[in-house]
Amino acid sequence: MHSKLNNVHPFAHYAERILSGETLLPDTPENVIEVMGALDSYGIVLDFYSINLNHVADTQFLNLFPIFKYFDGEINPARMWRHFWHDRINYEYAEYTMKAMMWHGGGGLDAYLDTDEFRANCEAAIAAKIKYNPVLQVFHRVFPEFLIEQIRQLCYYSGLGQFWRVMSDIFTSLAARYRKGEIEHIAQIVEHVKDGLVADAARPITYSVNIGGKMYDILPASAGLTFLVDTAIPYVESIFFRGGPFLGTVSYNAQAQQISPDQSRFTYGALYADPLPIGGSGIPPTLLMQDMFRHMPDYMEEYYMQTVRQLGDVRVKICASFQRSMFCVTNAALVGLLPKGAGATEPDDIQANREFLMVWMDRLATSQLEAVQTNPLGSD
Repeated sequence: MHSKLNNVHPFAHYAERILSGETLLPDTPENVIEVMGALDSYGIVLDFYSINLNHVADTQFLNLFPIFKYFDGEINPARMWRHFWHDRINYEYAEYTMKAMMWHGGGGLDAYLDTDEFRANCEAAIAAKIKYNPVLQVFHRVFPEFLIEQIRQLCYYSGLGQFWRVMSDIFTSLAARYRKGEIEHIAQIVEHVKDGLVADAARPITYSVNIGGKMYDILPASAGLTFLVDTAIPYVESIFFRGGPFLGTVSYNAQAQQISPDQSRFTYGALYADPLPIGGSGIPPTLLMQDMFRHMPDYMEEYYMQTVRQLGDVRVKICASFQRSMFCVTNAALVGLLPKGAGATEPDDIQANREFLMVWMDRLATSQLEAVQTNPLGSD
């Protein structure tokens, strides 16, 4: 179907760009600064997020009241003072992302969490954890699904933490190359990210917990879960594309019918978001933009200072730059997933790649892809 219509599809030219080795985002000096500045700070923030998500998964197993989960084991007066005065990373955003990913599901991780093998793993770990807790033993008998559901969530803490570990390393190594002058074009950014995704594609996703000095496998290596298929692709689907409607921006009233009852039709992800609401109260990405602002590189600040509002609307600016960077990451993922490879030369193989891309162009038709083609921040 797409092979017949791709010449009239409004986004067909973007698919052709990818097939010809070009990029979704125009290769301009302004775009390079915006994308690099966003990924530079994002890589640092993801390092914090990854460490904390893995910390929660590993050390707060079935702790029903984890009041110190954001402290990464460093509990002291100075850390608590900074935390309560909000001089800290917003780990709440990492959890928001984790819950969105868990709710949308998809991939092998989601499928494994519904298997009998996973349930058996959970029961073994639960028995060890509550062995000396008669209250929880009774609770587990009365509500047998509750603790298992908590473990499912912990698996997403761990899975997202492991995914972001890889992405943080990709972005920080990219930033290092940029500072050395090795990165000057958008295509080089896309290539670096694509190479990183491909290099870790088969990286195992596993999760085990230490209970009483014994390790219990929750996501064993035998489950065959891997980085690309079971965390990266579901992440792109859940966070880049679907997302979730922000409270206060649309009505949650079912009679208003402002939210589709079919979550597969959601278009609230990072590639669709309007940057303007960012900075408003109750908008979750505001937390991410604040964290990125705290770690914004000097060259990005200098770039923003050339605009009319300078840093007066910096979180909106960061969101716009971040969105451009996510189109580069999406570009890299699509190139890495081409069924016949980016170097295909046979007509049938090229056509197979084209049809694959046209499916994604359908998804991007209502995204901000057209908007990021023009109006770089430097032109304010």
